[in-house]
Amino acid sequence: MRAPIAVETAPKGAARPLRGAGDDGEDRRGNGGSKHDTATITKPKTRSKRPSLYRVLLLNDDYTPMEFVVLVLQDVFNKTREDAMRVMLHVHNHGVGECGIYPFEVAETKVTRVMDAARKNQHPLQCVMEKQ
Repeated sequence: MRAPIAVETAPKGAARPLRGAGDDGEDRRGNGGSKHDTATITKPKTRSKRPSLYRVLLLNDDYTPMEFVVLVLQDVFNKTREDAMRVMLHVHNHGVGECGIYPFEVAETKVTRVMDAARKNQHPLQCVMEKQ
């Protein structure tokens, strides 16, 4: 809210600066601006940071059937049969294979689903996630 402006009357011919309530008497108009200049306050733009991504990895073991791994890849990771076979063979030959890259919550959910399916079917299949 603006403070009311006090207007002083001056004798004819005498130039006196106008002062606002609570003003210290200085004429600020000579400083390049007037008392009634307004400034807009702008908020700094905050940039959203992209969420960290996590790789979901399957680990090889000697007991989990290959067909079970393919079914898990199809069910949990929505892989086609061909893609699931390719990932399963990569896990089998190299010991570890990437199933996908997801934000933290999605990756965590997928790891939990794989581990639950493996436990339910009594397989020692391991699934982990690592920050990319």
